[in-house]
Amino acid sequence: MIGDTPASSTAPAAARPSAYAVEGHGLVKTFGSFRAVDGVDIAVPAGAIYGVLGPNGAGKTTLLRTLLGIIDPDEGHRSLLGARQPLRMARQVGYLPEERGLYPSMKAYEAIAFMGALRGLPLRQGRERAKAMLEGHGMGAAIDKPIRQLSKGMAQTVQLFGTIVHQPRLIVLDEPFSGLDAINQEKLEALIREQARQGVTILFSTHVIAHAERLCERIAIVAGGRIRFEGTVSDARDRLRPQVRLRTRAIDGAWRRALPSDTVAQEGAWHFALPEGGIEPLLRALIDDRAGIESLSIERPGLHDAFVAIAGAAAARQMSDGEGQEEQEA
Repeated sequence: MIGDTPASSTAPAAARPSAYAVEGHGLVKTFGSFRAVDGVDIAVPAGAIYGVLGPNGAGKTTLLRTLLGIIDPDEGHRSLLGARQPLRMARQVGYLPEERGLYPSMKAYEAIAFMGALRGLPLRQGRERAKAMLEGHGMGAAIDKPIRQLSKGMAQTVQLFGTIVHQPRLIVLDEPFSGLDAINQEKLEALIREQARQGVTILFSTHVIAHAERLCERIAIVAGGRIRFEGTVSDARDRLRPQVRLRTRAIDGAWRRALPSDTVAQEGAWHFALPEGGIEPLLRALIDDRAGIESLSIERPGLHDAFVAIAGAAAARQMSDGEGQEEQEA
């Protein structure tokens, strides 16, 4: 972590060691007749990068706020860093909400130090760390600039630094990539990995599948207030069979009887799921009948394909629509 001594190096007496930094069991949160969180079980391993993936309106923000203790569940219970009362651990948590907010006239390093002070970090120490963080990430020229003079990406980086300046054990980020251009998204991904290497648990929500696929060790796919899948990214992708793409010189022959029943002709090639028995029987038929193999590739499904299979095409379209809107705004 950046700096020397954490703002709070010992957990409150109520906390107990756990393999999980965040846990929720049977969580339900309703607003009127709307169930924003509908019977959620979740466990975030300590030290992991964990993504809550789902379209806007899926219940991600309500779930994060419930886990953090900002709002209480109607049913179920949760623990945060071993404490059954999450707010007792607030000084060991860094939280970046979806709704960003900084004082426009405040200088960048002062804004970071101020946010750290809200989590118990002495202001003088916060100022020193803030300057070191800005300089260390190529933003030395912005140290004394007021927030109003910074670009959107720089201002969001300042707010992120303010989220971690007190050296929390757990960092919770709600849609952290929202509104950032590609360069600043890459910088944010690098910063998340940097914190994880130092043993910090990262929990973030996103509707952008690519970020979850690149960063996360484990994910929860959320739709309609429910977790439809929880596990590793690899586990999610393994729910679908690998896809085969075959191109042949011959367009017909006895070998075609060996193609699986789900084969689709696509742009002059054959496309199908890898048969349960493997590709060898088809290869023998292709060779024996002189089909002329021009190309053959076996591709593992991506997280997007797995998301469609798990959450449905409608939820996937919502994700894509949200991505497109962000690109226009950025």
